[in-house]
Amino acid sequence: MKKVERANVIKMRLEGLYPDPPIPLDHHDAFTLLVAVVLSAQCTDKKVNEVTPALFERASTPDRMSRLGDQKILTFIKPLGLARQKAKHLAGLSRLLVEQHSSCVPRTFEELEALPGVGHKTASVVMAQAFGVPAFPVDTHIHRLAQRWGLTNGTNVKQTEKDLKKLFPVTCWNDLHLQIIFYGREFCTARGCDGTKCGLCQELYPNRRRPVVCKKPS
Repeated sequence: MKKVERANVIKMRLEGLYPDPPIPLDHHDAFTLLVAVVLSAQCTDKKVNEVTPALFERASTPDRMSRLGDQKILTFIKPLGLARQKAKHLAGLSRLLVEQHSSCVPRTFEELEALPGVGHKTASVVMAQAFGVPAFPVDTHIHRLAQRWGLTNGTNVKQTEKDLKKLFPVTCWNDLHLQIIFYGREFCTARGCDGTKCGLCQELYPNRRRPVVCKKPS
């Protein structure tokens, strides 16, 4: 099966499994989504969703978040990994939103990535899920599955994103990146599948016998 054929099978199977994939991070608007995505770095969405209700009740706007300050923000997000760094990022990005963007989340990759704690993946999630702009955020699940499914060589996440964008139509990017994440969590986990066990891996590579060694994202 050629790479393009594998991509078509993947798209069809995932659309069948997850026809309307929900956004896994709880949020109310673009700002609360941005905050949740920043908090999700090296942390599960479930854990983020446990701490954000109290935080958003106290500070659901850039102005309120900036006035809260990093030390107070820390008290809400302490259970999360890298909490101190994330608290500083949230205080800093909120201040910049107030001072430079009229308390609004900017709608360009360049402006988003200029905010503290916001890299390309975070900006891509916000652009896709808050503003409907086609993007293909690559997290560890997507990076792992793209290698297992022979869609990329796995050199780094930037290359993985580039390879996936070439293979799939732009109209499906925003849903597909969520569909791959959900599949990776449910069926093709890091330890539960080695490229030979889940349904899609077996369908794409029926003769594969050796485990796929995935390169960690860089």
